[in-house]
Amino acid sequence: MAITVILADDHKIIRDGLKTLIESQPGMKVIAEAENGRETIKLAKELKPSVVIMDISMPDLNGIDATREIVNSIPGVKVIALSMHSDRRFVSGMLSSGASGYLLKDCAFEELAKAIKTVVSDHTYLSPMISDIVVKSYITKSNSQDATQDSAPSLTAREREMLQLMAEGMTAKEIASHLFVSVKTVETHRRNIAQKLNISRSAELIKYAIREGLVTL
Repeated sequence: MAITVILADDHKIIRDGLKTLIESQPGMKVIAEAENGRETIKLAKELKPSVVIMDISMPDLNGIDATREIVNSIPGVKVIALSMHSDRRFVSGMLSSGASGYLLKDCAFEELAKAIKTVVSDHTYLSPMISDIVVKSYITKSNSQDATQDSAPSLTAREREMLQLMAEGMTAKEIASHLFVSVKTVETHRRNIAQKLNISRSAELIKYAIREGLVTL
């Protein structure tokens, strides 16, 4: 049975290159492409691929939250992060959301092909640099003092979604239309986010969203 793949990246040139390379492998087929997290979720639910190759920094909905939704709602679908980001926050975000693999975009294609075969066999694949980050993060968090200092307010998936759209410059009315909710609901979420983060200024909310990997500059 062929390994079916969905490519999620907001750069078409990257998707085109990956598609050519993946389909050169026996038994692998790219069945769909997406340029944002929301589209990726929709396609994954419709097509139920073996693997989703997921970028993190995408518009509309980032790869971390898209991964969480896919893993929680579609049993058996594996997600591999393929990102330019090696920061611990991004790695932790993807793995805690349920990704089965994490590679950097400067990896050789042979490594990506190996990762795909590994995750469909129900194993985890991390590139050497990412493995090192994971181990160091575990050691750091084992120190209770560091773990306390590193703790961050927990936003719900909906609040993270709202915050990303706010940080991308959408107005409350635009967000309401985009998510099929009322403007009042959007404003309520914004107040809750500001209260949880103890941040009231829009500029500071955007900085937080960037730091947490919801959006990039």
